Amino acid sequence: MSQQPAPSIARIGFIGLGVMGEPMCGHLARRSGLPVLAHDLRPEPLERLAGQGVTPASPERIAADCDLILLSLPDGKAVAAVVAQLEPHLRPGQCVVDTSTSSVALTRDIGQRLAGQGIDYADAPVARTREAAARGELSIMVGASEATFARIRPILETMGTDVTHCGPVGCGQVVKILNNMLVFQHTAALAEAIALARRNGVPPEVLLPTLAMGSGDSFVLRNHGMKAMLPGVFPERAFSTRYAMKDLSYALEMADTAGLDTPAARLAMQRLKQAEAAGYGAQYHPVVLKVIDPQ
Repeated sequence: MSQQPAPSIARIGFIGLGVMGEPMCGHLARRSGLPVLAHDLRPEPLERLAGQGVTPASPERIAADCDLILLSLPDGKAVAAVVAQLEPHLRPGQCVVDTSTSSVALTRDIGQRLAGQGIDYADAPVARTREAAARGELSIMVGASEATFARIRPILETMGTDVTHCGPVGCGQVVKILNNMLVFQHTAALAEAIALARRNGVPPEVLLPTLAMGSGDSFVLRNHGMKAMLPGVFPERAFSTRYAMKDLSYALEMADTAGLDTPAARLAMQRLKQAEAAGYGAQYHPVVLKVIDPQ
């Protein structure tokens, strides 16, 4: 029997207009050619996006009126709460896409539940910096069926330059969580290198550019190191220490489920917890430098 074509997408909803969500929604509205309804708990991002044609709406209206609904939320708890709010108003043929970073187990549970109601679900967490979000150059890692991926890919490409199908529902989260696990481990290792160099007569302004010319070069060195650790700038409203702890907890949850010992990831979590205990929980997570190399 031939497979039925996926329903067309005539209207899109977007819930969660934070540091990443707001620019993502803006690109979507400008580039998709489709009407976009959006919701956030704060009025300011909705006011800014109104000039780009985005219409404010309640979650209930988004669920009732939109064929495709994207979520960009702080954590899995928020995702579960918003999906529960949407669910009574959803209908077969719709598609919900979570661009947040959520736990693999939660993602697969939601996906299975919605599939039972004829609703497609995909996890499509995003990577790279907020500057990349502003440029529409995110890397998006997707967990979905082949058919759902084909349906949503053109929409995701309005926000990202690299959209990768990682496997069925949950696999996008697996790849994103491991990406972030590596970032946090590397950031802590870079802080140790800075501390050792400084104590042996080499200042960070010499160390980091020199490492960038050798085999120790990396995205973390050029971005977290050069742009935050070198000038000592760790702003709030960036990817905070608490957010890093949340994402790394998902990696450790995966390790526990798999029965795998991951001591490097656990050490990175200890560093992040030290930073939070020192009062840096709301600051950009490379602030771990301050607890690894106190001055």
